[in-house]
Amino acid sequence: MAFGVDVSLPALDDLRDHFDLAADDNAVSQVVSVYLLGMSVGQIIYGPLADRFGRAPVLRAGLGLYALGALLCTVAPSLGALLAARALWGFGAASASVLRTTIARDLYSGDQMARVISVVMGFFLLGPIVAPLFGSAVLAVASWRWVFGSAVVLCGGLVAWSFRFGETLDPADRRPLRMGPTLTAVRRVFTTRVSVAYLLAQALVFGAFFTYLASTQPIFDDVYDRAAWFPPVFAAGGALMAVAFFAVNPFIARHGAHRVAVTVLIVGTALGVALLAITLAADGRPSFWTYVVGIAVMNGFLTLLTPTAMSLALEPLGDIAGTASGVVGLVSMAGASLLSAVLNAQVVDTVTPLVAGYVVLGVAGLACALASGASQAPSTRSR
Repeated sequence: MAFGVDVSLPALDDLRDHFDLAADDNAVSQVVSVYLLGMSVGQIIYGPLADRFGRAPVLRAGLGLYALGALLCTVAPSLGALLAARALWGFGAASASVLRTTIARDLYSGDQMARVISVVMGFFLLGPIVAPLFGSAVLAVASWRWVFGSAVVLCGGLVAWSFRFGETLDPADRRPLRMGPTLTAVRRVFTTRVSVAYLLAQALVFGAFFTYLASTQPIFDDVYDRAAWFPPVFAAGGALMAVAFFAVNPFIARHGAHRVAVTVLIVGTALGVALLAITLAADGRPSFWTYVVGIAVMNGFLTLLTPTAMSLALEPLGDIAGTASGVVGLVSMAGASLLSAVLNAQVVDTVTPLVAGYVVLGVAGLACALASGASQAPSTRSR
């Protein structure tokens, strides 16, 4: 999933040149946005399929579409064709996005699920650490088309690796693939208070983070004129988030997922307010390292909402885990992609829109978490 986003980031300047776009044209950020949009839409498809046919075969089918999308990117004759291929690529990646949480819910519940997902997310962040460096290395010897083509090779390895998995869906728990039961399951998600609250909280925080993903390379280049710094600094930010995901486990065990979620939202948003004040005082251009460190630390807190929000949202929906994961993924990621598209359009020659977006969306996400009615007490249940 992360590779599909992050390997493309160093190639944005090359895409501008290849498709004859202006140097400050931010249209290339749609390469990220449409991937994320495809991934969000795909989740509502894969969720019910995984409840009917099992986790492993649906994962492999999605990986096949992932590879096809990447392959089509390598031969795209226009920016429009490239964006269409990126949407298909993201649609394939949705299978992994749904099934990582679905499989976790098959095996765990409560705070134990949040702890497991935090470990999974720590390894997931190898993507932001490694992929930009890998993309830059490919660009040093080949064109941007080879950057996208490398995902086809990666996908072949993932399909082979998937055959080492066990199937976590008990055959007795398979659900019929009919409209009535599927709509009933979807309705349950939207009528469960804690699920809706944390779904919205995750969408809001993702909206800020997706803007960061799409705008960071242009900001390094156009605002700070430090394009060469992008791969190592972006990787360092990913490493910091990975450390945070591993470090949060004891706090979830001791204080519970809900309390950790509220705490990280408060701290992350407070850091955003401080960075916004500095940014406004500097007319939208704080010093490079102030911006980089501020955003990295803020992300280190706010992205910790992911394991806690997913575990809390899915906790009461274990019997429809695949469908519920798909609904949560669709709404949170589609909403985040749309928010990101709006914010990305505002990021031109200052970082003010990005930082202000973090503050506004962080406050809104905190309000959702506080309104969730989730239990404050830690749980120790697992399956």
